Amino acid sequence: MMQDDKKPADESARDTAGPQADKDTATESAAETAAETAAPADATEAAEAGATETSEPADTDAGAGSEGEPAADPADTAGPAAEAEPAPGLADQIDELLAGLGTEENPAPGVPDPAAIAAAEIAALEAERDELKDRLMRALAEAENTRRRAERDRKDAEAYGGTRLARDLLSVYDNIERAMANADEGLKQNHAAFLEGVELTGRELLNAFAKHKIEKHTPEKGDKFDPNLHQAMFEAPIPGADPGTVIEVMQPGFTIAGRLLRPALVGVARAG
Repeated sequence: MMQDDKKPADESARDTAGPQADKDTATESAAETAAETAAPADATEAAEAGATETSEPADTDAGAGSEGEPAADPADTAGPAAEAEPAPGLADQIDELLAGLGTEENPAPGVPDPAAIAAAEIAALEAERDELKDRLMRALAEAENTRRRAERDRKDAEAYGGTRLARDLLSVYDNIERAMANADEGLKQNHAAFLEGVELTGRELLNAFAKHKIEKHTPEKGDKFDPNLHQAMFEAPIPGADPGTVIEVMQPGFTIAGRLLRPALVGVARAG
């Protein structure tokens, strides 16, 4: 009896597991079909990979060139893609440094302003330029003054260089004039040729004076006394003479190039 009960149970279990076994069998069949389908593709990829690996040594040999030349570095031929990227914190550090330097409009504290430095340098250059310009103008003015003084001194030397000699020769002329003034009638008759020679000597001396711009000035009686040309030796009340006028000439005066060489010695009338 128990065997009969067990048999139906086994059959029932087999009946129950039958659909599940059929499902598992179908799943395995589908997996095998997919594997068979993918196998040709895998074989194709493997063949391409093998061809690539086979061609790489040839490319390497071609790049190496002739014997003895080093092969090209793969890092050099990799291009920009192979460049090392900066460390993650390096960019932040660079930004902090740039921020610390500031900008032209807002310079960082403690950092000199380039505009201020440029302005200071320009101001210093302008001050140096002004100083050099002032020194140049002063040097030019001094050179011009020196030139004018040298020209004036040259003209003065040319005009008044013989002043001392001319002043010494005036006494010679005075002696000749005195000799002619003191000659009496007998001397003029007996020694007329001698007196004529003395007179000619006096005239020749005056001609030599004229060549050097030395002129004789002899005031007349009644002329107004001129302190620039005359020297008063005495004053005397003279009836009919105006006060301050010349009443007597004791010695003629001389000038050289318009400058007084010797004043004329005169007597001046005084109010009575």
